[in-house]
Amino acid sequence: MFDDPRWGDDPRERDDDSRDRDPLDPRDAFVDKLNLPRGFEREIVRDRDREYELRGSESRTLSIVGSFRVVSSRDLRDHDGRPLDSRKGDLRHLREQGLVRTISVDGHRDVAVVLTERGRDLLESHRRDRDGREAGSRGADSKSQQRFYAELKKPREVEHDMQIYRAYEREAQRLQERGARVERVVLDYELKREYQRFLQERNRGRADSDGRPDRIESEIADWARERELPYFDGHVHFPDARIEYIDRDGRLDHVDIEVVTLHYRGTHGAAACRSGFSTFCGSSARTGGSPFDPDYASEVLR
Repeated sequence: MFDDPRWGDDPRERDDDSRDRDPLDPRDAFVDKLNLPRGFEREIVRDRDREYELRGSESRTLSIVGSFRVVSSRDLRDHDGRPLDSRKGDLRHLREQGLVRTISVDGHRDVAVVLTERGRDLLESHRRDRDGREAGSRGADSKSQQRFYAELKKPREVEHDMQIYRAYEREAQRLQERGARVERVVLDYELKREYQRFLQERNRGRADSDGRPDRIESEIADWARERELPYFDGHVHFPDARIEYIDRDGRLDHVDIEVVTLHYRGTHGAAACRSGFSTFCGSSARTGGSPFDPDYASEVLR
């Protein structure tokens, strides 16, 4: 789908002005800001009191899986460009080092791949700043940083969620053809967490609070409009993922993507059309573009 990148270059030697660079291979958008091996040969990587051996394709796999939480093994590639096989090669190597976990999915030959806590810690401790230096761990959090996830959050939705990266690849190819450069991806977890914090802002620190949001409709509509999220039928509608990118003129923009199914019908189908998301047909029975579910709040805040 994409041209092979020039692996092996030191990321610190790259020009950090997006307007002066060629569009980055969208598969590398997540590893590009990490101080991890980029070559064909495995190198030793240290994290606290542990040592790992990684090569470029394995660094890329870790960064992709961490960014999307769960990815199908068939959408990940080894150093020869072949889909990953849990029984051998890169994926087996990563699993044996305790950096990823593979999950069988009923009716699928491929497996779902997620990071372990150890895998996420490795990525967090090897973030780099604009000068190529290691930027530290989770403590140096920033709203503009790519977030990394570990373990499976919603097992019942794994068939749907493991297809979000596939949808990203397709949309990112379109962006690349237009000269854009992907900066990061924001999953619905983050958007819904931010929304929940907004709803509960007035309840924080109040002993007499019953925990119910007291935001009025106009406030919610304003919040959604400021974040360019659709608000209709009394609900904010969230995409599966938001791709933030720099266009060829150096402007920051975004596109929202949603995985839907061939059987997307009725009010859900109408809502997807009204939302304006870039939709991709998937094989999961779960349909996206759903309104915010208050019962989901405790889960996304963990």
